[in-house]
Amino acid sequence: MHETQAPDGKRRPRIVVPSRSDALLQKFTEVIGGPLGTRSDPGVVSPVIYSVERVLIVLTALAALAGILLKGYCRVNGWETPTQFYATCYSDFPELFRNRGMAAGVFPILGTGSQFEYPVLLGLIAGVTAWLVPGGEASARALAYFDINAVLLAAVAMATVLVIARMPGRRPWDAAMVAVAPGIILAGTINWDLWAAFLLALGMYFFARQQLVPAGVMIGLATATKLYPLLVLGAILLLAVRTGRWRPLLVTGGSAAAAWVLVNLPFAAANPAGWAYFFQYSADRGAGYSSAWFAYNLVADRLGWSGIGAVGVNVLSATLFAVACAGIAAVALTARRRPRLAQLVFLIVAAFILTGKVYSPQYVVWLIPLLALARPRWRDFLVWQGIEALHWAAIWMYLGQVTSAGSSQHNLDMPYYVLAVAAHMAAVAYLMARVVWDIYDPTYDPIRRHHLDDPHGGPFANAPDRIRLKLLRPASFHTSKEGARA
Repeated sequence: MHETQAPDGKRRPRIVVPSRSDALLQKFTEVIGGPLGTRSDPGVVSPVIYSVERVLIVLTALAALAGILLKGYCRVNGWETPTQFYATCYSDFPELFRNRGMAAGVFPILGTGSQFEYPVLLGLIAGVTAWLVPGGEASARALAYFDINAVLLAAVAMATVLVIARMPGRRPWDAAMVAVAPGIILAGTINWDLWAAFLLALGMYFFARQQLVPAGVMIGLATATKLYPLLVLGAILLLAVRTGRWRPLLVTGGSAAAAWVLVNLPFAAANPAGWAYFFQYSADRGAGYSSAWFAYNLVADRLGWSGIGAVGVNVLSATLFAVACAGIAAVALTARRRPRLAQLVFLIVAAFILTGKVYSPQYVVWLIPLLALARPRWRDFLVWQGIEALHWAAIWMYLGQVTSAGSSQHNLDMPYYVLAVAAHMAAVAYLMARVVWDIYDPTYDPIRRHHLDDPHGGPFANAPDRIRLKLLRPASFHTSKEGARA
């Protein structure tokens, strides 16, 4: 890492400043005098109190406050259907608190008769925060439950931003994408997904620093919160195949499996039926809101076609995800230069989202930290977030129509909702295409343009290739170090 001499005599790394390196932000900064000058050069001039991390924390706090203010109508008037949809202030917290027995003292998963459709760590978080709710009237208790979880999620968001900012490399400002992300402002307090995003980011942070056991433990805990963090092991597998370095996969995967088992075992032993409910529910459910399958069924119903049942959705979803993973594997093994870990993780998780049985609005939280690591380009990021915001509004307006049985004249009709789903899918697919482009032509990769190999790759950084498949035309053997010099 390039270092410069600071005025206090200490050597500090020169970090990448987005107002200089990002074309879009360069234009935005013109109204405040242009990009940072030499008297405010990060890594050279002491920031005093305005360090990168402190600024990011302030931005995250303001974003969290904005997210809570967006729930203002429901906080004042209660979470009731269909007004919670029309006011776009829906949250799972009050709904689950009232309808999963927590208001009556039933602890998720462990309680007798509990049917909690989430993994065990989310059940633990949901149950412990329910204990913190004081007594009183039902609507007041539901509000308290929301507020407790919203405050905790604000702290989790700050921790996630700090982890992204402290990733090895010279780009701490990329964490600002997570700090001010419209998707997190709008959907961060719908459910507990930020907890999984934080644990996965922490696992990737330890992996980048070659602390494989802590990395695996964090990935295992993240998988016990939401299943998608498990997909990071697929990216590690592809890099292990390409480099021939299997120890990172074995140690990280083994630690993740051990952590997952240790967390799940007490719940499975105490209440096998409650523990298994999440897996049964996930396997049996059909097409969920905003998935490609749900959108197809809506169109099919309108046109009189045959819809896709739960079994068909399971088969098609799994098949298309497997095909997508095969395509990502082909990219990983045929690219002239080894892909970065964050690029592969983003591609696999994005493919999982596009082919999955459901796309809840809060799933956007999964991709935001990964995109900040995989392709920190503000133009594409903001366009994508704008489209996700349109989808976020469209699903609430559509649910308002469905739950109120109102006339489409006063609601969002089905075709517009389906168009919003299609736009979201197209935006994610575009981001995937841009990441693939960066992999095949690293000169477009914002990370590798700074003469870095893979700051997040940990034991795979600067590793020579063991296997690289030749595609279409013969290609000479290149190591990662040779590619970095090119």
